[in-house]
Amino acid sequence: MPSGKICGLTVKDVRFPTSLEQHGSDAMHTDPDYSAAYVIIETDSGMRGFGLTFTVGRGTEIVVCAVEALRPLVLGKSLDEITADFRSFYRLLTSDGQMRWVGPEKGVIHLATAAVLNAVWDLWARAEGKPVWKLLVDMEPEKLVSCIDFRYISDALTEEEALDILHKGQEGKQQREEDMLREGYPAYTTSCAWLGYTDQQLTQLCSKALADGWTAFKVKVGAELDDDIRRCRLIRQMIGPEKFLMIDANQRWDVGEAVAWVTHLSEFQPLWVEEPTSPDDILGHAHISKALAPLGIGVASGEQCHNRVMFKQFLQASALQFVQIDSCRVGSVNENLAILIMASKFNVPVCPHAGGVGLCELVQHLILFDYICVSTSLDKRMCEYVDHLHEHFKNPTLIRNAHYMPPVVPGFSSEMVESSVDKHTYPHGEVWRSMNQL
Repeated sequence: MPSGKICGLTVKDVRFPTSLEQHGSDAMHTDPDYSAAYVIIETDSGMRGFGLTFTVGRGTEIVVCAVEALRPLVLGKSLDEITADFRSFYRLLTSDGQMRWVGPEKGVIHLATAAVLNAVWDLWARAEGKPVWKLLVDMEPEKLVSCIDFRYISDALTEEEALDILHKGQEGKQQREEDMLREGYPAYTTSCAWLGYTDQQLTQLCSKALADGWTAFKVKVGAELDDDIRRCRLIRQMIGPEKFLMIDANQRWDVGEAVAWVTHLSEFQPLWVEEPTSPDDILGHAHISKALAPLGIGVASGEQCHNRVMFKQFLQASALQFVQIDSCRVGSVNENLAILIMASKFNVPVCPHAGGVGLCELVQHLILFDYICVSTSLDKRMCEYVDHLHEHFKNPTLIRNAHYMPPVVPGFSSEMVESSVDKHTYPHGEVWRSMNQL
């Protein structure tokens, strides 16, 4: 692994003006400009690793500042040193005696930590000549467990339990890997029904998605009940009774309001309602889950869940029927490993959040590993896909027959096209200069 010592870390504020056409719009984020704090780490041997964390425009500059604050903790470390005791390196970034005060392990500082660690994982996979999912699949259970910080979650998952789950996942692993390489991991689409889209756009996009083989569709809801009823009816009539429909409120409602609103939409048989209330309200999610269970509607959340500790409590409280990990919200692969294994112990399916800028590219690696080595099941499991901005990545996601096809290029699929980065760097990139002159 001739990677050398880390001698440089740069971070860029990269933003795409998706708000102009309402891409990504929902009940709470009405004008998102999909963006990223984009990190590049360099070693003295010439190798580089690329990572990012996702944002929606304003505020990206704050994440950039947080990444820069973490730089001294990373420079001078070798990849061998980091990966020999990855748990300690994770704690180094998340438990700095002064910076942890502006977390701890949540918010802007944790987003920055995710971006840095994503770059480290990309570097590690490149050094091993494997995509991240394959790096994880080939790793011994003991090595995987050594990457996880079990502090604060050992009452729900011990190291011994994690090892047992991972050892059990070794059985049949080769066949599952071959299945993924041949067929891919099932995906669902959110691209048809952003809240800001017209009915005509919904119809056109849904028709195309059906023609392309999609079988699961998510609809953004939560602004106006009558509009939601009309839009859900439109989508359900187009896709028929057999295909999956999900709804996503993006934290819009109070607890009681969520139960009442979703009850009105229950005639459309949604598989789940996503983020029905505050992402921090564990007991509220538990109440909603219990109230909607008789209607056959599950609750999904996790894209804005701060860390493994909150996921632990959601699972302990039976507050989620679908766990939605995010590749950039929590502490990169390290923390997501803990969440995947906890979800397996509690027998709750993982259906990752994706979309944004690079989230599909990154999270595909995690869900492939989950199926091959952890959950070993595809029952009620699928990964979100959004058909935006993939052209800005050197190795974009490959969707075939509504399935994620496993990446084959070494790394985390996180390296962006340099010209795209230059054009979209805020505020001096060509795209933003031209917009500011309008």
